[in-house]
Amino acid sequence: MAKMPKRNKSKDNPYNLIFDENEQIYMVEFVDNKRVIHKIKISTEVYKAFDEFELEDVSQIHKYQRHIEHNEIYEDKLNTRIINKQPSIDELVEQKILKEELKGAINELPKIQKNRLIKYYFEDMTFEEIAKEENCTKRAVKFSVDIALEKISKKIKK
Repeated sequence: MAKMPKRNKSKDNPYNLIFDENEQIYMVEFVDNKRVIHKIKISTEVYKAFDEFELEDVSQIHKYQRHIEHNEIYEDKLNTRIINKQPSIDELVEQKILKEELKGAINELPKIQKNRLIKYYFEDMTFEEIAKEENCTKRAVKFSVDIALEKISKKIKK
């Protein structure tokens, strides 16, 4: 006996189609609620009807898998989505453009201003630590960072 080609059937589809090559008969195999396996001889027309049903079932399964979200949405999931709202494509593009403009503006700064700005904002150093490292005054570092911020804001606002 040859089982029909394995298909991605629905979990609710309780039967298998079988073709007995020796006797040239079609059968349907299923398990009842007592876990007993039954094989019933069916006509070619009934086999074709079952086969068409399986093909339609597979088509629906594929459609579902391609187009429908597969997880169930509960209240806590909805709340999480609201709280952690995903940015839209427009917002992502704007953020990327802003980051690029910011990078460009920072790279155009004089070397000392650039280094001090990077140390203060990106390496979390204080004005005192930067001043000590560069052997200058805290006020000079703060002034340098303030001027750098001013230049950057003018560049980005254009």
